[in-house]
Amino acid sequence: MNKSPLRIAIVRLTALGDIINGTVVLQLIKKHYKDAQIEWFCEEAFASILQDHPDLEKVHAVPIKRIKRSKDLALLQATNKALKSAGPFDKIIDMQGLIKSAVVARLIGKETHGFDKESARESVAAWFYKSTSSIPYESNVIKRNIDVVADALEFSVSDAEILAKKPCFASQAKPGFLASEKQNIALVIGASWPSKEYPKEKFAELCFALEDAQCILIWGSEKEREYATFIAERASNVTITPKLSLRELTATIEHCDLTIGNDTGPTHLAWAMNRPSITLFGPTNTRMIYETPINLACESDSPVDIMKINKQDFSIKEIRVHEVVMKAKKLLK
Repeated sequence: MNKSPLRIAIVRLTALGDIINGTVVLQLIKKHYKDAQIEWFCEEAFASILQDHPDLEKVHAVPIKRIKRSKDLALLQATNKALKSAGPFDKIIDMQGLIKSAVVARLIGKETHGFDKESARESVAAWFYKSTSSIPYESNVIKRNIDVVADALEFSVSDAEILAKKPCFASQAKPGFLASEKQNIALVIGASWPSKEYPKEKFAELCFALEDAQCILIWGSEKEREYATFIAERASNVTITPKLSLRELTATIEHCDLTIGNDTGPTHLAWAMNRPSITLFGPTNTRMIYETPINLACESDSPVDIMKINKQDFSIKEIRVHEVVMKAKKLLK
């Protein structure tokens, strides 16, 4: 009698960068459980980047932010019903470790696994899990994702396997706005907090210093579009992208020769797609990325307490443009 394929639910609701970094677990699961049926539960705003992923059976868009904003009881009840009817799953793995993600995991079913109370971001989350893993919160974010999944499914992953990963998203066509006669450098100028943003004046200096390449300015808000305009007025080798969907963003990063940006989702896409990158850190640190020979970091000298991030730490502005340029030229060779 044939055994049914393992059904696995991954819960990682937010944010974009964490979802992007988390997708590496899909190919690792498939390596050990080739026929596994994997489904992902995330906030509806980020669902499109996972749609049609070759290793996913289904993506569930969970409207938590919309429920909180609208206080719509009918929507809450419909979401609760949809989560409860999504299973059954053999294993439900919460990669986030927050109360909200743990509640979602428990609504999906009983076979829940997550971080224990010492290593979850919110210790109460551990109450909702049937089994837990002890993985220090301060350890590398990508390794934490991998380790909690590997522990739940009883396999192990080496650093060599992570370095040898395939691109985490399917290849897409090259966007028409990228230069064909020059190297293209994507610049990710926005971030979730002002203190994570490298100054627009320094991005302009960076473009000027990398004059042999075309600098592609990626923006996602009106404020970021204004920053892009400021930079374009000061450097001639600049292209401002149109407003990009998450799919178009992935294609842009995939086909650029280098991505330089703040600690945010679009910058993390470069690592996910096995493309060169330089991530700029001020109030956060390299725990947020998986450094490789082509995925580098530039950090300020500011001390970082990962358990209590200082959002008023604007030390990212102290990173010298020259330091970024030297690393960029090395990667562009």
